[in-house]
Amino acid sequence: MKTTHCLLAAATAAALLLCAGRASAQTDVLKKIRESGAITMGVRDASGAMSFTLGPGSYTGFHVEVCERVIADIGKALQIGKIHVKYQLVTPQNRMPLVQNGTVDIECGTTTNNAARQKDVAFAPTLYVEGVRIAVKATSGVASAAQLAGKAVAVTTGSTSVQLLRKLKRDNAPEIAQVYAKDNSEGFLLLESGRAEGFVADGQILATLISRSKEPAQYRLLDQVLSVEPIAIMIPKGDAAFKKLVDQSVLALARSGDAARIYDKWFMQPIAPHGAKVGLPASALTRAAWANPSDKPMEDYEVR
Repeated sequence: MKTTHCLLAAATAAALLLCAGRASAQTDVLKKIRESGAITMGVRDASGAMSFTLGPGSYTGFHVEVCERVIADIGKALQIGKIHVKYQLVTPQNRMPLVQNGTVDIECGTTTNNAARQKDVAFAPTLYVEGVRIAVKATSGVASAAQLAGKAVAVTTGSTSVQLLRKLKRDNAPEIAQVYAKDNSEGFLLLESGRAEGFVADGQILATLISRSKEPAQYRLLDQVLSVEPIAIMIPKGDAAFKKLVDQSVLALARSGDAARIYDKWFMQPIAPHGAKVGLPASALTRAAWANPSDKPMEDYEVR
């Protein structure tokens, strides 16, 4: 009855995809790996130092490296040796449906673990806790979000920042004009070209984009943190065996100190392709996540 209702309500291809994703919640990724010797990793091409591209078919970053370590551990646990990794580029708009319908087995971009998403997908323990912030031009004179009233502010479609900016408009600055970007690179371009006075996104994405810009000194991050969000590996819901192996690997990275070392590599050292440093030390919340890893949602991180 539930599936029939969903199909009858599906007036668009997007709705059909969502229904298919929910119907396939009972997945068996480990069986798929055993039979094919491969796994599909969802990646982003411009999500700061977490997940980015070095060229066609080549992806790297903090979360990509973490997932590569997880996949290697899964190969050992299954006693099948090296697992072939297929990369699938995802966007904020399609990442959840692609995990739900089985196209992507493990998503390693910059997805926030929140209560709403946990209804449809599962998350590994968090190794990075993000603060959503606002980038502005250094000469703008803007020191707080409230000062963006009457100005255009860029936000990436499909990101949690969209809801945060809407809340900001309701609470503090109703005159803010939202300008939607298809991805983070376009969002920063809107700021760079003057078509937006600010760009709301994950702090590490903003810091990375600034470090790679032509003149980093022209930009700055506001100190104000709009939201604290756990960024975690996203996997299919209902696949207990797969989640168990993923979780074990992530916990081992945290407890061994490897998570901290991987973080230092991507956020405190020069990284390809430009050799620039993001220069973003691990926050107290990120360090706390390494000390006590969990898959609790964003709502449990809110300042009370």
